[in-house]
Amino acid sequence: MSIIAVINQKGGVGKTTTTANLGHVLARSGKKVTLIDFDPQGQLAVALGVVERRQGIAEVMLEGRDIRQLLLEVRENLQLLTAGVRLMDIEQLRDGGAQRGELLSMALQNSLQDQDYVFIDCPPSSGLLAANALFASDEILIPMAGDFLALQGLSHLLETLKKFEQVLQKNYKKQLIMSRFSSTRRISRQVLNTLCKHFPGQVMATVIRETVLLAECPGFGKTILEYRPGSRSARDFRGLADDFLTGRVL
Repeated sequence: MSIIAVINQKGGVGKTTTTANLGHVLARSGKKVTLIDFDPQGQLAVALGVVERRQGIAEVMLEGRDIRQLLLEVRENLQLLTAGVRLMDIEQLRDGGAQRGELLSMALQNSLQDQDYVFIDCPPSSGLLAANALFASDEILIPMAGDFLALQGLSHLLETLKKFEQVLQKNYKKQLIMSRFSSTRRISRQVLNTLCKHFPGQVMATVIRETVLLAECPGFGKTILEYRPGSRSARDFRGLADDFLTGRVL
């Protein structure tokens, strides 16, 4: 089982879009995939058609609930663990010392061993929730939007990851995804070139082009494979999944 944090402390870069669609493509290919909605806004669940609030990862971490009792089978080979109704409470924890950062890791122990991949859709923050995701993960996926501020946000995130690597004495496998890419915008091309220059071997080969379709999907509770299976966006995510499985990079 690989536990992967989909993280970027900047909002609006495509974390939830990446998690939902990449997870579904991998599940369609026969992999067993669990997605964890780790953002108190609960947008991953909505994107997959789960609109009612229900208990989820928050209650596992705070109340010791059994993960297996709260998992939802949302597609074939694809499970979802919702954010839960108390996820924001974790950011307010003051007791417990360093163990506050290990709540997710402890919750996942011995619970999802039959899965190939567990993706954690992280909130756009650097608080206790993000710390829990980094404690629990061995791999990092970083969606990047094609704008200058995204590069500034990446610098901050990499500093955070470096500190965690030092404390935990591990080296994350890091991969960057060029998301919300527009080939007609010069800044998008510049950001992609900058990433390839400074992070050789870490930028996944397929870029996710920005389209209206990807913005529309969540409103119907569908992934792009269901909403427009023949679209270029669906092809992009199939290509991204192939990159993920084969290690193909720019």
